[in-house]
Order: sequence, then structure tokens, then C-alpha cells
Amino acid sequence: MINTTLEPWNLGTSLRSPDTPLNYSRFIDDKSPKCIPFILERLQAYRAQQSESSARPFIIGLNGVQGIGKTTLVKALSEMLQQRELLQTLVVSIDDFYLPHWDQLALAAAHPDNALVQCRGEPGTHDVALMREVFAALCEGQPTHVPQYDKSAFNGWGDRLPASAWLPVNQPGQPRVQVVLLEGWCVGFRAVGQEEIEAKWKAPSRTLHMHKLEDLSFVNDQLKGYDIITDLFDAFIHIDAEDTSYVYKWRMQQERQLRQERGSGMTDEQVVNFVDAYYPAYELFSGGVRRGIFVDRKGCQLRLVVGEDRCVIDKIVI
Repeated sequence: MINTTLEPWNLGTSLRSPDTPLNYSRFIDDKSPKCIPFILERLQAYRAQQSESSARPFIIGLNGVQGIGKTTLVKALSEMLQQRELLQTLVVSIDDFYLPHWDQLALAAAHPDNALVQCRGEPGTHDVALMREVFAALCEGQPTHVPQYDKSAFNGWGDRLPASAWLPVNQPGQPRVQVVLLEGWCVGFRAVGQEEIEAKWKAPSRTLHMHKLEDLSFVNDQLKGYDIITDLFDAFIHIDAEDTSYVYKWRMQQERQLRQERGSGMTDEQVVNFVDAYYPAYELFSGGVRRGIFVDRKGCQLRLVVGEDRCVIDKIVI
């Protein structure tokens, strides 16, 4: 078993996690030109099915492993929808639905031997009830507030900001949201059967063998509650890596850059330990995303596969 006592890396006030955006301004964005036609096609089909009086926004889910350029892509897509298509667009990060600090501590204390829930990140560390509440309001075109999460709070362990700092949406005097883009590293993950968990746990793996079967099953069970959000997606974009293990190299590159530019950053050994804490979810749930998250809807998912240089090498509509 891996050490269940996780301490923030000594990197100022920022606890490293898969939700921490990296600076990819030096990389060319070759993804949005492939995503935009797909989005517009799905949007047209959606509009054809909706009545003119419908207040429900078009909802897009976007998944990408950490370090793949997701933040840059989301910015480009939202600007295109907002400025070119003149669609009131709301970008929501699943990170902002992390449990408040004290609730996260309570979760960790309730499962002290489960390293997967000792800090934020894995399915089970989000406030799914709040997410349901916010998305229910969005689907009705009703006023709501989107929570905001401060990852620097409590020396990097993070905490939800007070409600007074949440983002007001669909308020009187505001234009009604027409497009919602929910992004995150685990967006679109769906739970798998117990037999599949056991089979993957027993098979050779990078990280699953580090954890008890019941701990993996706990995260899997928690993930079932996310389906109510996943089922809302009208379109889904999956930015996939040709080899998921690239995430180790990508993070090492970033941390070396941080050490050169700021004098602080994780060592290569720390990067391995850091990514190992989140890699089990990739090993358990990535296969389902690659096969397609929609059971009875074809053509609603776009999968872009990127190589080690983060450039797109394949495009598949599922």
C-alpha cells in the first residue's frame, strides 16, 4: 500500500493536483479547429429538437488528462461561442464543486486507510448534490450561483469560497446562458462493474495494485452519482493521450520549467508520487470513455488523440 498520509509539496501556497492548470501558451492549439465544427453540428441538431420557448442551454462535457492542453482549449472554445456565434457561454469547472475543506477532512477521516480520498481529486471528493442543484437551475434557465473554489486555501489543501463570492448566473438583468461547458479531468467518467474492477486490479497495472480492492470499489461507487450530470451532455469532447503515461513526462517537463523560472517545483520523484495518486482513475475509467459515454446516441462524442508532443494524431466521432 502507498502512504495514506499526503502532505502538500513545498511549492508556496499551491497544492499540486490534477485540477491545477498549467501554462501552455507556448504550445500551438491544433485542437479547437477540430472541435468547433463538431460543436456547431451538434448545436444545430440540438436546436432542431428544441422548441423556441425552451430555456435549456446546450451542454458540453469536456475531458482531458492533466497536462494535455485542456485549459487552452476551453478558453478558445468559449471565446468562439461567445464572440463569433454570439452565444452566452458559461464555462464551469468540476473543480469548483470540490467538497469544502472541513467536509473533505471528514471524508478522509471516515476512510483513513483509503489513500484515494485523503485529498481532493478523485470521484467522491466533489459535492455532487450541489452540482445537481446548480445544473437543475441552469437547465430551467433559472437564476443560480456557481460555486468557486480556492485551491490555495489552507496551505494548498483548498476550500470553497463563501457564497458571496460565487458566480451569479441567469440573474435579473443578465442574459440567459445558452451554452454550458463543463470541463475537468474526470468529467464523463462512468462507473464500471465490480468484475471489471477486480479483473483490472488482478492484472498487471501501473498503480491499481498499490490500493486495496475495496478502496477502488469505493471510488467506483461514488462515481455512480455523477451520472445524473453526465446524462445531461448534448455533446462530449474527449482529449485523449495516445499513451496515458505521457502525463508523467508532461508534468516533469512543467516542474523542471518551474524550477528554472521560479526556483521551485517538484522533483521527478515527487512528480511520480503525485501522478500515482490520481492514475488509478485513468486505469479504471478511461476505457469506458474511449468506447463512448453515450449508450444510445451516436455521433455525439468527439475523441481527439494526441501524441507525446501534445499534437493531434487522430480524430474519431463516436
